[in-house]
Amino acid sequence: MSLWDQTKDFIQTWGPSIFMTLIVFFLWRMIRMMPSTKPQEIKPDSSVSIKWDDVAGADEAKAELQEVVDFLRDPKRFKALGAKVPKGIILHGPPGTGKTLLAKAVANESGAQFFAQSASSFVEMYSGLGAKRIRRLFREARKHSPAIVFIDEIDAVGAVRGSDNNSEREQTLNQLLVEMDGFAGSNELVVIAASNLLEKLDPALMRPGRLDRQILVGAPDVNGREAILKVHTRNKPVADVDLATIARHTAGLTGADLANIANEAAISAARGHRSTLNQEDFNSSLERVVAGMQSRRRLTEHERRVIAFHESGHTLCSELLPGVDRTHKVSIVPRGTALGYMLHFPEEDRYLKTRTELLDQMTVLLGGRAAEQLVFGAVTTGASDDLKQVAQISRAMIHEWAMGTSVAALQLAAEGGAVSDRTRELRDAEQQHLADEAMRRAVKLLTSHRAHLNELANALLRQEVLERDDIERIMADVETPRRVANGHLWVAAAEATDVQQTS
Repeated sequence: MSLWDQTKDFIQTWGPSIFMTLIVFFLWRMIRMMPSTKPQEIKPDSSVSIKWDDVAGADEAKAELQEVVDFLRDPKRFKALGAKVPKGIILHGPPGTGKTLLAKAVANESGAQFFAQSASSFVEMYSGLGAKRIRRLFREARKHSPAIVFIDEIDAVGAVRGSDNNSEREQTLNQLLVEMDGFAGSNELVVIAASNLLEKLDPALMRPGRLDRQILVGAPDVNGREAILKVHTRNKPVADVDLATIARHTAGLTGADLANIANEAAISAARGHRSTLNQEDFNSSLERVVAGMQSRRRLTEHERRVIAFHESGHTLCSELLPGVDRTHKVSIVPRGTALGYMLHFPEEDRYLKTRTELLDQMTVLLGGRAAEQLVFGAVTTGASDDLKQVAQISRAMIHEWAMGTSVAALQLAAEGGAVSDRTRELRDAEQQHLADEAMRRAVKLLTSHRAHLNELANALLRQEVLERDDIERIMADVETPRRVANGHLWVAAAEATDVQQTS
């Protein structure tokens, strides 16, 4: 037989077998390459342990979770009264407030087996894989009951069903619902979930019997911020630092922000080759976190003058209006994307604002633009972030808080609701009226105090940075109203045109 005939004979005889073998091999390789996650079991005696003492600024949430820990440690005391441990707890709130930190504390304090899993690891492109992982997680947890299952960022699988076309995610959610409150039951098994988007979760997941308790972990108050700063400075050599003052000046910041401030202060001390952290380190770190890193951007002399008058306009308005915080510092040294900035540090936490206070805040924000128009006869792009904040405040006043004129007693329907064209036109007119009113007030204030505007700007051009004492010296002959804190730390900044900064 020729070589060709031998090859044909071999292919006809063994070809089908080789083809099937290759198919089986590739199927096996595909199954092996499928993502596979094992539930992360955290043991109470972990070398990196978080205790209750390491959690500060979230006393209410900590108290709620301590009840669950007590139940798992001493279930007889609760069962004697007919009490049942909550089947599920969801920790919700803004990012950086300590939701995952609380879960770590529960893992080490409860004495129960603790299984942690990110919700995003349940969702894959392969159909049925997410549901399989859910079954595996709960099967492992039930084997080691009493146990706690922690699911981080649960909105990755728990969003409202029908909101998208992802059938795999919905199948995974259905399996989670069954495991949490199905025929199998979850005795001595507690599910703790964390999410920043509570409003997007499916109602079936949020009902009693599944996630029984909703615990808000919000931004800490002044006492909580001081306690958090003490936690993050325990292992740092701190000398002559008033943590209470820093806590008062950081209203609105979360635990993660405060941890970053403490870390930046330590870096600042190391940069200066000092063995201890002082007050100046914390002041500079706070400024770095809020306003950004100092930039080496070179400005022309005309740009320096524009920015000096811009920031002086902000500062003068804030000194003359009673509804805004005291100006702590004003600078024309570029930081981050800002060409100049002004720092306001509230003295206390406040949770309500009046219409007048909001108008005062918009007036301060537009004070920079008004100063440019008054001094140079033209406005620049430096007020881009100021205008953005004014638009946000005025829109909320009309749409959410009914603080307009002709619709003062009516809260209009939310965006996307059934509203008429006339209502939309009315909204726009009311919002524009508020912004125009704030601009008129800013121009009037700066015109009547033009000498102080010039003095502030000239001092900025000479020194580049004005502290609180410098501002008070310039405004010594003006009877300024008492400032009230609005509970938020914010920055009024002259902006570069290529990047926008949020405060």
